[in-house]
Amino acid sequence: MIELVIADDQSLIRMALRTLIADEPDMRLAAEATDGEQAWELIRQIKPDVALLDIRMPGLDGLQVLGRISRDSSLDATRVVMMTTFEIDSYIFEALSNGAAGFVMKDTDPAEILRAVRLAAEGDSLLSPDVTRKVIDAYAEGRSGPSRPHPKLGELTERELEILRWVATGLTNDEIGRHLFISPATVRTHVGRLLSKLDARDRAGLVAIAYRSGLEIPEP
Repeated sequence: MIELVIADDQSLIRMALRTLIADEPDMRLAAEATDGEQAWELIRQIKPDVALLDIRMPGLDGLQVLGRISRDSSLDATRVVMMTTFEIDSYIFEALSNGAAGFVMKDTDPAEILRAVRLAAEGDSLLSPDVTRKVIDAYAEGRSGPSRPHPKLGELTERELEILRWVATGLTNDEIGRHLFISPATVRTHVGRLLSKLDARDRAGLVAIAYRSGLEIPEP
């Protein structure tokens, strides 16, 4: 059972999410918050599997809540999915860099929101490939100065480096496996090694490392 906390200052959005989650047998809405401060208190108390947070809220916003979660070792198992009304939000890269498991548009198909929650709970893919590509492009256009390769990038094997590039596309382990003609279990093993070698919290961290380091990301 995936336990969730949702936070959004719009009552209609909360109601829609509440209704959506109520119909899913593998999900349970533990609590809902109307602002960031309330969300943080609930998350700290409940320690949900997934927190679904509006990226922009008055007072303490979703990014600040995310930052607190990422710094609290007791919440290491809590994954965060950010919600936004804009396909390319100026805060998306910051969210990914700070440990968000991905983001969804508020007006996206309900099935995609549920998929994002399930994938986040599993620690799997964080973004659809097309959205990932747009985020990477937007970051690249706004980046000033040279790329900053991760200091431990040189410790990776050629296969691990290849897997890192593919993880940055937003594909799942199954999809990466099909591209590389290897099993999903093998991909999962490599991803685990990447997380350990690069000191990344989750796949979101690997994505941030990949395009911060200036790696060439393949077209899915």
